[in-house]
Amino acid sequence: MFDNNVFKKDTCKNIEENGTVIGYELQTLITYYRGIPLSMVEFVKVAVDGVEEEPTAIQISIDEEDWFTLKEAATVSSYKWEYGEPLYIRVMKEGGLAKGNHDVALTIATRTAYIPVPLVGMKERTVTI
Repeated sequence: MFDNNVFKKDTCKNIEENGTVIGYELQTLITYYRGIPLSMVEFVKVAVDGVEEEPTAIQISIDEEDWFTLKEAATVSSYKWEYGEPLYIRVMKEGGLAKGNHDVALTIATRTAYIPVPLVGMKERTVTI
């Protein structure tokens, strides 16, 4: 139902720090009608051209200032991901994505109130770097 929210169009880009590409970033919107604390993000999976990234390389943020690994996020209840606000997802990968077209798939699962199983959304897009 909310799969078009899963991977916001035109948000995939390489990220630089001190002139060096340290990875790439994309954005998602929550697939639920209300906000949740980051600790209720069950998992985030990113695959590029059919190859899934290591979960340990993925970081998430709601404000682009404080970044959490997926393991850290499991304990973060003081940051709330609100409906309509993006969740920023970074994949820490030296050199980021090579220039050209890539098929990028994002899968995200969240635990929510009143629903006994995680909500899972997936969206794949062809992106140009």
